[in-house]
Amino acid sequence: MSLLIKNGRIVTAVDDYLADIYIEDEQISLIGKNLTVTAERIIDARDKLVIPGGIDPHTHFELPFGKEGIVSSDDFYTGTVAAAHGGTTTIIDFPTQEKGHSTLEALDAWHKKAQGKCVIDYGFHMIITDMPEKRLPELRQLMFQEGITSFKLFMAYPGVLYVDDGMLYRVMRETGELGGLIAMHAENGIVIDEIVKEALKVGKTEPRWHALTRPTRMESEAVHRAIAIAEVAEVPVYIVHLSSADALKEVVLARDEGLPVFAETCPQYLFLDHSCYEKEGFEGAKYVMTPVLREKWNQAELWRGLKMGDLQTTGTDHCPFFYETQKKIGEHDFTRIPNGGPGVENRMSLLFQGGVVEKRISLNRFVEITSTAAAKLFGLFPRKGTIAVGSDADLVIFNPNRKETISIHNPITHHMNVDYNLYEGYEVQGIPETVISRGKIIIENCQFVGSKGHGQFLQRNSFEW
Repeated sequence: MSLLIKNGRIVTAVDDYLADIYIEDEQISLIGKNLTVTAERIIDARDKLVIPGGIDPHTHFELPFGKEGIVSSDDFYTGTVAAAHGGTTTIIDFPTQEKGHSTLEALDAWHKKAQGKCVIDYGFHMIITDMPEKRLPELRQLMFQEGITSFKLFMAYPGVLYVDDGMLYRVMRETGELGGLIAMHAENGIVIDEIVKEALKVGKTEPRWHALTRPTRMESEAVHRAIAIAEVAEVPVYIVHLSSADALKEVVLARDEGLPVFAETCPQYLFLDHSCYEKEGFEGAKYVMTPVLREKWNQAELWRGLKMGDLQTTGTDHCPFFYETQKKIGEHDFTRIPNGGPGVENRMSLLFQGGVVEKRISLNRFVEITSTAAAKLFGLFPRKGTIAVGSDADLVIFNPNRKETISIHNPITHHMNVDYNLYEGYEVQGIPETVISRGKIIIENCQFVGSKGHGQFLQRNSFEW
């Protein structure tokens, strides 16, 4: 199919100009003023922004939680439909290795979950929970045969996902030699578990204690240690879902020393705060996630980090669970509350509102933190993350003036398979109205017109920044 987008204001991480875009064979073929080519479909984007499709580098679709058989409520179909509605055209999810099993088994399992379901393109990081020396060659196979070029490690969740410092170093060293990137969940899980035990001992079981047992110092200490080990292992490290000013300080110090340290934050840490846990009854369980929501003053520091380049990307850590039927299993013990929240659909509009409309960041920086930087960090640029001849035609026609109120009752803003929205009642200015994935219109006038299975798996290149 050929497609001509006329009269749009094209905005990338570095450009801002008026032009037409001609698309054929899934890629951008021509960019210029007043193009006169023949196309099967013409879209008038007058008074709209044309931006690269969003890249969410942090989602968890169909993620098992705990021993009760609970699985996150969005699968690779419903989750990617919601992402598309929000202007995201690429997600990167996380196959999760079981201890004692091969990472290749986890990859096969996640391929089966995603195969034929995704409506947008997708890639994988690999969560590593167990890596003895004899299995290190799996990393080479993942990178050079499977296109998995980033590996996630956890300093949290002892007994489940946690790996000790020796294994951290072992995986980091091998990844560095191969040219990969380490993604790090940085919290001191050993100490946090002790704090949690103390709280439960004296009957502190409400949702707010999930937050009160996870101080920011346990995030910043782990960020510091992760950076130190990565420096010795000579590997670039990417801190996922950074939530606090304390942790950001460690990233800033490392980057000032010239170390290859990168970090993402998420909309929940920019728009929500600890007061959410103080809601009446069990409502605070909706916001049980890790890292936790912090005191409100941290938000200004995180926005500053985005503006100044100390935070490179924004993901969502989208991991939704139904409030009524899944979150409530922890009604009498906060440690049993499924850990995570929804957000893949609302990221772009929230960041446009909080960043561009409220004048915290520029329009170019908005594109960079929602698309371009992730494409570069995770081996997808320039195929993804920009608007250029030869790039995939992943585009969003974005109405910068349209206002909507985020709500589960608003069919424009909520398509995630979950019974609440973290941002219920937030008014945002800036809505993706038309979304194009590899030249195919999948959202038109805010309605889904795509097809299940359109999304392709992306084999990614090695780390290069």
